[in-house]
Amino acid sequence: MPPAVWSRLLPLSVAALLVAALAGCSLPGIADDDPPAPRPVGTGLPEPGRIGAATAEEGKVSLLQKVGGDGPLRTLNVEPDGRWECVDCAGDGVTSTGTLDPEQATRLRGLLADPGLAKETDQARAYQVTCIGSLTSSLLTTVGLITSQDCPGEERPPIANEILLLLTQATPAEITD
Repeated sequence: MPPAVWSRLLPLSVAALLVAALAGCSLPGIADDDPPAPRPVGTGLPEPGRIGAATAEEGKVSLLQKVGGDGPLRTLNVEPDGRWECVDCAGDGVTSTGTLDPEQATRLRGLLADPGLAKETDQARAYQVTCIGSLTSSLLTTVGLITSQDCPGEERPPIANEILLLLTQATPAEITD
């Protein structure tokens, strides 16, 4: 089990990566054709990948949501056993925790294991954020980042949308202004 410090830093690192991706920014000195940085020996950390290939550990999923450029960033992390932690769930700075019921956890594991999910990643769809000021939801899964927005006419990837609905219905998901 990783030290407590790493379990706290990982969601923050994921959030920082997502904010950079949602802002359409690239990180200086990092390009898609750059080789991965060497992994420090003995850290127990997974081999780092490219920025566009960010993934979660097997069976885990993170949901990051933000309204517009200035809205609060809501971060929901769900473990393979269904335990979840939501940081700033309602935009009020509160962190909530809970557990999906067994049926929800089983359903989530099935959706995350669906081979079709790989075709829904931002990379596979060549997805680009197009709306300004709308709710942007990004799922970080083992197959990669999957982003969607609440924009008129935007088609949501079907499997990722089922995951998004399951997570938002099972947790305190609503961002309030």
